[in-house]
Amino acid sequence: MDYQNDFEMDFEDRIMDTSEIPSDVIDSDNPLRPKSLDEYIGQEKAKENLSVFIEAAKKRKESLDHVLLYGPPGLGKTTLAGIIANEMGVNIKITSGPAIEKPGDLAALLTNLNPGDVLFIDEIHRLSRQVEEILYPSMEDFAIDIITGKGQMAASYHLPLPKFTLVGATTRAGQLTAPLRDRFGVVLRLEMYTPEELSLIIKRSAGILNIGIDDKGALELASRSRGTPRIANRLLKRVRDFSEIIGDGVITLNVARTALDRLEIDELGLDQNDRRMLQAMIKYYRGGPVGLETLAAAIGEEAVTIEDVYEPYLMQIGFLSRTPRGRCVTAAAYLHLGYEVPSNTAAAQGSLFSD
Repeated sequence: MDYQNDFEMDFEDRIMDTSEIPSDVIDSDNPLRPKSLDEYIGQEKAKENLSVFIEAAKKRKESLDHVLLYGPPGLGKTTLAGIIANEMGVNIKITSGPAIEKPGDLAALLTNLNPGDVLFIDEIHRLSRQVEEILYPSMEDFAIDIITGKGQMAASYHLPLPKFTLVGATTRAGQLTAPLRDRFGVVLRLEMYTPEELSLIIKRSAGILNIGIDDKGALELASRSRGTPRIANRLLKRVRDFSEIIGDGVITLNVARTALDRLEIDELGLDQNDRRMLQAMIKYYRGGPVGLETLAAAIGEEAVTIEDVYEPYLMQIGFLSRTPRGRCVTAAAYLHLGYEVPSNTAAAQGSLFSD
């Protein structure tokens, strides 16, 4: 049986993918991004603590301590970095871990900072070890040592740096090395959003984009957005198209449901690819346990995509469990997909396979 063809997935076209795609950004300065803590909706605990740290730093006329933001993608880590810079009244330079290939790349960024500036490094867990070694003294001593040349021609230069704030973002805090993690004075975890919080975000975005929407329509979109603002805003723009063609330009409950059903996004936020993965596990592996590489081969997807994109949300809603023997579909997923739960499956035994 050809699993590859039966379960081919086009990852790049996934509406429910939490990673940023070009259509998420309307222009170079995304108007949907809040510019201050007052505009930022949700993450109340992180926001309250961050507000205290910012005000204290401003009162002492110091740069803010280094900040680590971690949590699932699409929750607003980049937005918070921009807000930190705005609240501190400084500039921000944005880069990512994979983009800093050599120590010299990091040195160029650091030496071009002004006092108090924010350097935001997304996916900071993907920095190379050599780059990290340069980053340590930069964060602690605000200085870097650069060696040029080789052998007898080698020379070492000690360059002082202006005091700056490093804001690191990661979806995998566990992959950060301990020395790097320990150098962050402020560590904040971003949580998934509630439907009520997402509804407020959707209505704010609708106002900015001049989209008509009522409370019930906003809540319907929010309930299918996987607790992620990025997905909520993406769905808003797609459902707007339907409202202009099948409605009167206003996103109502009926328009939202019709549009999302046609996009094959169910009431829990599962799309066709999520359901196909679960169905493959049920049909061909009796619900599991099934190994990650085996599952990846069966559905024609990369193992890392399954781990980073599919699994987090399915595990969060209790549809998938990760065990030492492999992945298992839970009884709740069987029932949601309309299958009877067999008594001899891992799903029926549930707790025997829980982590």
